[in-house]
Amino acid sequence: MASEWLELHPVDPQRRWLQRAADRVRQGAVIAYPTDSCYAFGCRLGDKDAAERIRGLREFDRKHQFTLVCRDLSEIATYARVDNWQYRLLKQLTPGPYTFVLEATKELPRRVAHEKRKTIGIRVPEHKVTQALLELLGEPLLSCTLQWPDEDQPLNDLDDDRARLERSVDLVLDAGNCGSEPTTVLDLTGDAPLLLRQGKGDVSMLGLAEG
Repeated sequence: MASEWLELHPVDPQRRWLQRAADRVRQGAVIAYPTDSCYAFGCRLGDKDAAERIRGLREFDRKHQFTLVCRDLSEIATYARVDNWQYRLLKQLTPGPYTFVLEATKELPRRVAHEKRKTIGIRVPEHKVTQALLELLGEPLLSCTLQWPDEDQPLNDLDDDRARLERSVDLVLDAGNCGSEPTTVLDLTGDAPLLLRQGKGDVSMLGLAEG
């Protein structure tokens, strides 16, 4: 069955479509949705079957870590341990196109955390559609970049590969182009932040070493 395709205004998204999306996620849907860096695949955090579908779409092995997309800092603290210096950095850089690797709490399902390090990548995107969806959902999305395993770049214009998307996900939230540059990734599990990947988010003001 072809996916449901909803066209949303990127700044003032239609609430009825967002409510529809939140309901579908609760029912087990895999969705494609916009962020402030690029489009992403997403599903409910506790939905093992939906997560396995995304893993299959990206051809991830068991070691690949998903990202937890949260509404705000208070939600982050439920799923990751955040010390004072980490909190100050998160407050400075969120919402925005950054992913933070943090030590997972016991609230996070064991299969979601990194198998050996017990960490999780967490982000708070600055995109009206995502923020409104997370508010209605009332919980984080388990997520990863919308990029096909045979492509070098994330998908920017969803219409460029509409047929493949409709075969792959249950629901598409189309808010127009949102870019194709992935997030900047910062490892916050040590004594100081470590730059794992330079992406869209600027960290020049932090004077970081690359990992």
